[in-house]
Formats: sequence, C-alpha cells, structure tokens
Amino acid sequence: MYQEFAWPTEKARLYPLLAEQAAALVEGEGDPIARMANLSALLWQALPEINWAGFYRRMGEELVLGPFQGKPACVRIGWGKGVCGRAAEEKKPQVVPDVHAFPGHIPCDGASRSELVIPFFAPGGETAGVLDLDSPLPGRFTEEDLAGLLPVARLLEEEDR
Repeated sequence: MYQEFAWPTEKARLYPLLAEQAAALVEGEGDPIARMANLSALLWQALPEINWAGFYRRMGEELVLGPFQGKPACVRIGWGKGVCGRAAEEKKPQVVPDVHAFPGHIPCDGASRSELVIPFFAPGGETAGVLDLDSPLPGRFTEEDLAGLLPVARLLEEEDR
C-alpha cells in the first residue's frame, strides 16, 4: 500500500523505496494514463532538484505529451528529435548532463539544464513511450539515477500487467 512520508535524500536509500512505493501506487490499475498520472506525481514529490517529471506516449511516429508535473511542455515531439525522440527511436535511455550541448535539444523550458529519459516498451519490444525528467541543475542525473528509475519506467510496460 502507498504511504506518504519524508523521502530520504541518499540515492541508495531513495530509489529502492521509490520503486516499492511506485509499484504499490499502480498495483491493479490497468489504465496506462492513470498509472502515468500517479507516477509523475510521485516522482515530482520524491525527487529533489527537478523541474519536470512526466511521460510522452507514442502515437504513430511521434511522441505526444502524457501526464506530467511541472510547467507546460511541448505537446508533440518528432520521432528521433530531441532527447525524448532519440531515446524512443534508439530504445535506449539518455542521461544528458547539459541539454545545451545535446544536438537537436528541444527547449520546452529554458530553465532545464539536464535531462534523463527512459523509454518503456509495448509487447513485442516496440517503444510505447518515455519517462522524462528535467532539472535546472547541470549534471543532476547520473547512471545511479538511471538504474534507480528503470523499475519505475518498467511499470508502464504492458507485459507487466
């Protein structure tokens, strides 16, 4: 069962607890939009030093904005474009320490300096969407953040239902 409490600041303690709480929050919920909505709210609450937490869903050959927390965002992102589009196309997470140095970065919020994007997949392995996190701090996201957030992104995969 999901519980509200003060989140630890040490990543080694934060991410296992976050994964546990995320799984409890979406347990038994079959609607992907409802899962994304609650997960984006949970990430917004739990993760320090972020200015955007949300999802983009694949619709044909573009990504369309899904549930999120933060400032208004880009609604549609072309396949392979920007950090999100590249993660979706390559089926690989993107850890970007400086978005201004990323070729083709799409600046939805000028305050964002670093980004972490994790794709999630439909049955058969096609990209179904991405989890997108932005921070106003350069270098905010690391491989440790990626490893800690992979289980959260996997909660959106239909094979898990």
